[in-house]
Amino acid sequence: MQEIELKFLVPQDRLKGLMRQVNIKSSQTTPMMAHYFDTQKQELAAAGIGLRIRQEGATWVQTIKAGGDGIAARLEHNTVLDTDHVQAMLADNNLLPDLTLYKDTAIAPALADFKLKKLAKNLTRRYVTDVQRTTRMLEDDSGEHINSIEMAYDYGAIIHGCDDTQRQAIQEIEFELIAGELDFLFATAKTWCKRYKLCLSTVTKAERGGLLINKQAYSPAVEADLTLLQVNKKSNLPEFIRAVVHNCLLQILPNSSAIADGSKDIHHAIQLAHGLSRLSTALQTFGKFSEQLNNEWLGIIKQTTTALDEYISTAYMITDIETLLEQQGAPSLDWSTDIAQIKLAPSDAICTNDFQLTLLELIEFVMSHTSAEPQADKLAIDKLSKILAKKQANLLQSEQDNSGDIHQQLTEVRYIAEFAAPLYPRKASKRWMKHLAKAQKSLEMYQQQLNYQQRYQQKSVTNPEALYGAGWLAATLPEQQQRWQKHLHRLHECPIFW
Repeated sequence: MQEIELKFLVPQDRLKGLMRQVNIKSSQTTPMMAHYFDTQKQELAAAGIGLRIRQEGATWVQTIKAGGDGIAARLEHNTVLDTDHVQAMLADNNLLPDLTLYKDTAIAPALADFKLKKLAKNLTRRYVTDVQRTTRMLEDDSGEHINSIEMAYDYGAIIHGCDDTQRQAIQEIEFELIAGELDFLFATAKTWCKRYKLCLSTVTKAERGGLLINKQAYSPAVEADLTLLQVNKKSNLPEFIRAVVHNCLLQILPNSSAIADGSKDIHHAIQLAHGLSRLSTALQTFGKFSEQLNNEWLGIIKQTTTALDEYISTAYMITDIETLLEQQGAPSLDWSTDIAQIKLAPSDAICTNDFQLTLLELIEFVMSHTSAEPQADKLAIDKLSKILAKKQANLLQSEQDNSGDIHQQLTEVRYIAEFAAPLYPRKASKRWMKHLAKAQKSLEMYQQQLNYQQRYQQKSVTNPEALYGAGWLAATLPEQQQRWQKHLHRLHECPIFW
């Protein structure tokens, strides 16, 4: 069975009001103790599989979750276990799941790469979740069918399986579609999101448990993974734009979740900004591929990206550029005033209602059907060749005019080409993309170095010691300029793949 669920972090300042809606007469509170299993090498986690045995009131349920779309949908298989048998295993400290339950089920393909007998022998309890779950049903019977959602508020902790002093608090709210239409799930989630300023989270309890075991607060920043882009020559226009948006969200959501949860790691902010830039390019370029795209999304995404870029630029300068210059003998500089001038921290930028609601609408768009779209009979590849040719012509014109937006043009061409490449011969696209990536990265480094050189030059007005950094950075610019111009020349010499 497929589970479709949206999960949110609860801001502390909105908790009191939210709890008034959670704890109503019809709601039920159930203590839940769940035991999660994996091998010592965490092979199930690496395969995106979660395996647990959970006590739900007086009942014990074995659950496995796997696959799905990486955003809101996952395969899930639940089996009610014999209570006496579970209690006996607990008494012997030998509680283990039964993997034979999954033979000839929809979940079996997710376990196909494992030898189940060997896997069963290597399973061990890795961590435990101890939560109080308060649930209530949200229903709408005004239409032809009854729409039903289970709202679940979880409060408790994840506990290390071998050391119960190691634990991490859990406080989250979930909306799971039980029956009916997706529209009702998203409409309900958006209503609660507006009212209580909820922030989307893609971090599962299984992932939190793995982080606890590895003594990590957050998962590493997630980069773009184009191998997960599900497009081909037969993709029509609505299918193509949905697949592209989905691929962007696979980068955006994990990084925004980490930031919303408190991560100060600049790499989460950097990868989130990259994901949003990819998404902006896609919406701007392929905006006519679907009638279900909302024109307001682009402005909100660009606004959030600008706020992130401002923070990233200053933070990177302080943590990396300043350190590099000090290693070259430059005096240490005080950038506290520059930090204070940053309008929004990453968490402030992504926790706004507008941005969170936009993410929800983008997920809803990705999960919506394409059959009713008027352009479902038009192939994406027929449009992409014209788009790529036009973008390349714009890039050449920018070079001839010595325009300052060459980097922006090059970045847009790279994103569009990455989205389109799976629809064309792999050998030709791979060669062209290799030259494009080198040109774009080298020009990006040059632009960043130029930006930092200018900031040190400005800093020297109030602090003459900044002249050292300004001069050192200026001395590196000619070589970097030659490098990106060389790579750009090689790109133009390479045959196009479309």
